[in-house]
Amino acid sequence: MALHTTVDIPGLQRAMAECAEIVEEELDRLLPHGEGRERRLYDAMRYSSMGGGKRLRPFLVLSGASLFNVAERSKRRVAAAIEMVHCYSLVHDDLPAMDDDDLRRGQPTCHKKFDEATAILAGDGLLTFAFEVLAGDDTHSDPAVRCQLVKALAVAAGPKGMVGGQMIDLAAEGEALDIGEITRLQRLKTGALISFSCEAGAVLGKASPAAHHALAGYAQDLGLAFQIVDDLLDHEGSEAETGKKVGKDAALGKATFVSILGADRARAQADMLAAQAIKHLDMFDEKADALRAVARFVVQRRS
Repeated sequence: MALHTTVDIPGLQRAMAECAEIVEEELDRLLPHGEGRERRLYDAMRYSSMGGGKRLRPFLVLSGASLFNVAERSKRRVAAAIEMVHCYSLVHDDLPAMDDDDLRRGQPTCHKKFDEATAILAGDGLLTFAFEVLAGDDTHSDPAVRCQLVKALAVAAGPKGMVGGQMIDLAAEGEALDIGEITRLQRLKTGALISFSCEAGAVLGKASPAAHHALAGYAQDLGLAFQIVDDLLDHEGSEAETGKKVGKDAALGKATFVSILGADRARAQADMLAAQAIKHLDMFDEKADALRAVARFVVQRRS
């Protein structure tokens, strides 16, 4: 199955459903079922990464890679790898020591379905297996490209990216952060993996510096818009819509874009960032319509 490269908002849901099917197939193919005493670990890894979610990050990988005629096998593997890392982060975020959530994507979280120790190991397994996938010969024929992908994902997921942002988020509970501090926190915690997802296609396709720079700019604005909408959904969404508990940020006394700007200004800021993200794609003409549609979707979503 090949992903459509031109899509408008009405067609985006269909295109994302295609992407979800692609990623589900790839995850099912790559993730082992396991036997013996470690089978529970593999079951938890598969439970946490299959059968749900918007698959936004894989969609960004597939859409970006389509700009550069990347081989289907290559972009599928990278899309699956980024989803493994994203799902690992959710498993660990949901733990009692972190956000202490019982519900994810409308289902019991991993530590509720299994147990806390298994959930920790399942997250560890998904993270490390993602790097095994990226480093595999089937991901790209050029080992330099594979090394570049591994390094980029390590930075995006590690202390200079998502993990660092999560640490700032935990340390900031009950503190009065300003808008600059909130922006930096979210660029690390949420934006770093989105940036990798947007730029992975340029790495796979050995794109020009100009093309890579355009996708980096798109990713930066998209990631921030995404987080602002997340804050809005936590503030005014419902558990039925989002598939997870809402109102957590206010209960924990966390500073967010909504608490600092107010809901109306935060929504206007998200709309402005989405428009900026779309502007970065001018050099790609209609080939980037899917990415343009994603930017519009991000600020309109209800989950």
